[in-house]
Amino acid sequence: MSACLLLGLVVGFSEPPDFEKRIAPLLIRNCLGCHTDLEPSGELSLQNAAGMEKVVVRGKPADSALFQRIESGEMPPKDKGKSKELSAAEKELVKAWIESGAPWPKGRVLGIYEKTTDARGGLDWWSLQPIRNPAIPAKSGEINPIDAFLAVQWADKAVAPAPVASKRTLLRRVYLDLIGLTPTSEELDRFEADDSPNAYEAVVDRLLADPRHGERWARYWLDLVRYADTNGYERDAEKPFAWKYRDYVIQSINKDKPYDRFVLEQMAGDELPNRTEEDLIATGMLRVGTWDDEPNDKLEYTYDRLEDLVQVTSTAFLGMSIKCARCHDHKFDPIPQVDYHRFAAAFWPGDLVGNSVAKIDGHDVLAWTDLNRPLKPFHLLKKGDPHRPQQQVGPGFVSMVGTLNQPFEPAPPQSKTTTRRLQLAKRMIDPANPLTPRVAVNRIWQQHFGHGIVRTSDNMGFKGDPPTHPELLDWLAGDFVANGWKAKRLHKLIVTSRAYRQSSVNPQEAVFAKTDAANRYYWKWERHRLDAEALRDNLLAAGEGLDLRMGGPGFSPPLSVEAAEGLSKKNGAWKSSPESELRRRSIYMLHRRSLISPFLSTFDFCDTTRPCAQRDITLVAPQALALLNDEFVHKQSQAMARKLLLSPSKEGVSDSSKVELVRAAWRKALGRYPSPSEQDAALEHLRQLAGDRPDSKAFLPALASLCHVLLNTNEFAYAE
Repeated sequence: MSACLLLGLVVGFSEPPDFEKRIAPLLIRNCLGCHTDLEPSGELSLQNAAGMEKVVVRGKPADSALFQRIESGEMPPKDKGKSKELSAAEKELVKAWIESGAPWPKGRVLGIYEKTTDARGGLDWWSLQPIRNPAIPAKSGEINPIDAFLAVQWADKAVAPAPVASKRTLLRRVYLDLIGLTPTSEELDRFEADDSPNAYEAVVDRLLADPRHGERWARYWLDLVRYADTNGYERDAEKPFAWKYRDYVIQSINKDKPYDRFVLEQMAGDELPNRTEEDLIATGMLRVGTWDDEPNDKLEYTYDRLEDLVQVTSTAFLGMSIKCARCHDHKFDPIPQVDYHRFAAAFWPGDLVGNSVAKIDGHDVLAWTDLNRPLKPFHLLKKGDPHRPQQQVGPGFVSMVGTLNQPFEPAPPQSKTTTRRLQLAKRMIDPANPLTPRVAVNRIWQQHFGHGIVRTSDNMGFKGDPPTHPELLDWLAGDFVANGWKAKRLHKLIVTSRAYRQSSVNPQEAVFAKTDAANRYYWKWERHRLDAEALRDNLLAAGEGLDLRMGGPGFSPPLSVEAAEGLSKKNGAWKSSPESELRRRSIYMLHRRSLISPFLSTFDFCDTTRPCAQRDITLVAPQALALLNDEFVHKQSQAMARKLLLSPSKEGVSDSSKVELVRAAWRKALGRYPSPSEQDAALEHLRQLAGDRPDSKAFLPALASLCHVLLNTNEFAYAE
């Protein structure tokens, strides 16, 4: 509607403008950013009728300070050079309201977050609404519920999914996805030869039951909870028994532990009835962040530690950045400053500045438990400053999930802990909280498809991306909870969908890309570069071979002299593990915050100082240089060549043997045989390096060079 038409409607009001539909949204959007009861700018709150009476003369806009400031453009104030001045129609609306007597409903108190505006999210924001459990679309013709929901968008956006990927491509994809390793040649042959209708489903079931599944998927969770084995800062000492928490995550995933139990154990395992050692180890989530053993200001650092706990739990479980409200009301989401402090109060009684191993129930574990009873009072801090405490604050949940905005119960007299974290954790998984299941299923979807249904998986608030398929997200979340919060069931549902099994090449790509270049509607599979750990693990699998021992203390990889120069103790600060430990999977590598493995860092290993919901994916020259020159990669190329060349003839390698070696190398590295042109090029490469009829001594370096070429290809480093 044009401003002129709207102006005409406003001027023609015969009755007062509708307060709830017209006046309240305008005041919330333009006035309550500064004029609230908590921090009333100019000692003026416009949340209630009493405050409004100070600046309004009923029936007389010209005499009303509110209208005078609005008409002159003085209010609302300009923000960082961008004017927020009301439009002519909005000014006339305020004028008409004052002329009609500025009616205000009895007892009405405006809330800054009650409605979403163009500046911030309100309590009506989509992610805060109850999960709707929509019906599966019945007319799509798709069997898998995921495809049924996607098909609605395919039809609406005039796109269509790509053909199903080849069996070789699909098997390699699902292996890398579920266990982080590529299938062997024998596994590929067996799957390609199996024409039974349940062949793929049987593979999926086997991979989900494989212990390697937990090793693969635990890393995503460890990223999210900022896991590392050391404290960070200058001394970067090891955290005793931190590896037990890493093993706990792996085991929980392999056991298909219900996600709601997973949440309870990590936030409050020490407060659970009949707690076990496993429950205590789970609370290591709260201890595996950075820790400064010599803070400049111990009081300030205590509150920084508290902020870390708020950040990791709210990000991991709620997908919202509550820590932004430490110093002031959240600028974009309905999280007032008091909510931050109520949330933080749940963690207040505990070892906030210490970092010793907690010996609880006789177990040596890196765990969390409350140490301070009776409780010390906890105060809201003015602008987040520990030296400026204000009113006392009790523990509570975020008010944006309204039905859970109730005070916590005091701990029973016989309790050794405050039970605050347990109460907070129970509200995380309460059926009335729609955030936790939405966030959980969105993260799993993200790791399978490369991005979530909500692409900003750590932010379901106002500044985050809206869901591309909101009904699908709600159906997945509701189904997840209804079926016991079990992740493996969700994994199977996703990887057996038509959307997951499609090719990365769509015949209509040129057409579809014009309307959906980002592939938000899943009309093709998106190729994924292997992450740092999967790349290292598969290099080892192709070369020396993986040591598949599970659990226990981490190993330290070799470190070059040049890389150690950045450490305060130089080479003395880094001791490589014995050779027998170096072939273990990357999940068991010891990660020092002061120096992450240079090879992993090159391929976008996460920042371990804060929660990482999704790693960066870069394509930069150092990655190619690392694969070409890194000593580890050369070592695997040589080992792969030695495996292929088991029993060379004393007279040399025959031409027929060369062909078989080339074909075996392709099969080992890429899971397929070379094309005729590739085979010819490989044979020429070997001839140039080793001659026409080389002995084994001359041929091995040539074959290692060929293996090195294959391990450097995109086909090796990408999941198609």
